[in-house]
Amino acid sequence: MKLGLVSLFVLPAMLVAQQTSLPTSVPVEEEPLHKVLLKNDSVIVLKLTLPPGQSTQFHTHTHDRVAIELSTAEITQQKINEPEGPKTATKPGNFSALTLTDASYTHRVHNVGKTPYEVLDIELLHRPENPSTALAATVAAENPSARIYNWVLPPGVTAPMHAHGRPYVIVSITEINLAMASPDGQSAAQGVGPGDFRFVDAKVTHNLGNVSTAPGQIIEVELK
Repeated sequence: MKLGLVSLFVLPAMLVAQQTSLPTSVPVEEEPLHKVLLKNDSVIVLKLTLPPGQSTQFHTHTHDRVAIELSTAEITQQKINEPEGPKTATKPGNFSALTLTDASYTHRVHNVGKTPYEVLDIELLHRPENPSTALAATVAAENPSARIYNWVLPPGVTAPMHAHGRPYVIVSITEINLAMASPDGQSAAQGVGPGDFRFVDAKVTHNLGNVSTAPGQIIEVELK
């Protein structure tokens, strides 16, 4: 009888332990290694800095998003309740336009390399019912909420004049002295560094020029 009683009490305890060990998740804005750099009615811009050997918590995305890599590293990703995925290499200037296909997407990131992993994550808060069809330039990638324009600028090169009819986020991938000019002849130049960005909520026509001595890369993420 005593053994039976012991088994009766041990088994439920084991079940409770198994239940409490199931992974839990937090919204991406609350994941400790994701730092919110900007939040408005259109976007949330977060930066993840993940030291070598560390993992994020499982975190949940609930919008279409754009991910822009800022460092050379090696990572794996793991969806919740699934095995860890294969190792992938990251590179500054790599980008992806990710489409939310279900109500949410939950995963964690593991830095399996020897260098910090840095990525800028732009959460697009509204998927338009009637997206704009106007294009500012050649589309490098897109999802239902935004288009990406990728400007790779050798020293002394200026990209063509182009127009933004919708709000956009402009991101510098490299250190660059960036010059911009408008059709009326107004111009300005500013030094920016990797990961620097600006949200522009205005209709803008401009070009982008590299007045540095080294190659540069600028990415524009335009809302649809």
